[in-house]
Amino acid sequence: MKEYKVVSWKMGISNNNKKLENTLNEYAISGWRVIHVAEQSARIIFERDKNR
Repeated sequence: MKEYKVVSWKMGISNNNKKLENTLNEYAISGWRVIHVAEQSARIIFERDKNR
């Protein structure tokens, strides 16, 4: 079974790429993987196995 997480990304002016990279890496450490990035709404959808 899978579980999902939706994260709203707040784009800033400075260091935006580095902040996004850090956020993605933090979730990856917890077993989440990106399955979709909704550019228009600035949302990132993550997925992972629920029974890991």
